[in-house]
Amino acid sequence: MPEGDSVWKAARRMRAHLVGRAVVRSDFRVPQLAAADLGGRTITAFDSYGKHMLTRFSGGMTLHTHFQMDGAWQVVGPGKRLPRTFDDEIRLVLETDGPTAYALRMPVLELVATDREHEVVGHLGPDLLGPSWDEDVAVERLLREPGRPLVEALLDQRNLAGIGNLWAVETCYLRGHSPWTPVCDVDLRATVRLARRMMQHSLDHPGQVTTGNTRRGETHWVYGRAERPCRRCGTPIAFRDSITGTPYSRETWWCPHCQPGPFPSLAERPTRPGFRRGVNEESFGSRGRRLRGEAGYARRPRR
Repeated sequence: MPEGDSVWKAARRMRAHLVGRAVVRSDFRVPQLAAADLGGRTITAFDSYGKHMLTRFSGGMTLHTHFQMDGAWQVVGPGKRLPRTFDDEIRLVLETDGPTAYALRMPVLELVATDREHEVVGHLGPDLLGPSWDEDVAVERLLREPGRPLVEALLDQRNLAGIGNLWAVETCYLRGHSPWTPVCDVDLRATVRLARRMMQHSLDHPGQVTTGNTRRGETHWVYGRAERPCRRCGTPIAFRDSITGTPYSRETWWCPHCQPGPFPSLAERPTRPGFRRGVNEESFGSRGRRLRGEAGYARRPRR
């Protein structure tokens, strides 16, 4: 799932290509918006809030999108279109007087009045990367449930918006806490500041690097490294799969030695995590190789 920094960068790229452009034709390919028409409106802004994107148009209209697991925006140059091999992935076409934008595999697409954007993002906590970031509010919200496991509290977008699984487990590791440490036992200000600092660093650097090493397979401390030796102490990295039906339960990696504290029982852990899909660090990010979800000029996929 794209995290807050990825959505922020996508908004920046889309802004550079499309703000100020007039929509010549819109084509929504989702039932609930099949009759909607943005033609004649001008794109005035692309802004992110946590993992949500708000695309604003003249006339007081906003398109709210959420990438969830696999959504992406793609832009092609004037007079061009995506190859037909992508037709079944297109949820929206925004043809402008310049480039054309495509929303691909986008699970959330809805139109709201700009003055009612609070109805789609108002429930979220402070945006770690937004201009109105408020550390005091974020800490206060995290402490509403003092016994809650740290990793779950960080992932709950109602507490603070933008942290996804990668930043959550890496933050737990770098702060030396088991992901299941109760939030009341954690220096929350230091924890939140670290997560925000790493995400801010990501905005102007490629990838999501926490180790400082951009070499393939060496970018993260624990994320995606099940059964591999801890980079600090050599202990095999532990892994627990997400629990179906449990809110904010995600695949979790940690070092049992470097992160003391409560752990889940062995019964909750998969028997062979190293062979599960997605636990190899080098495999992360490969799912979008056909289109990486970045705004740019699409190239025909290799055959």
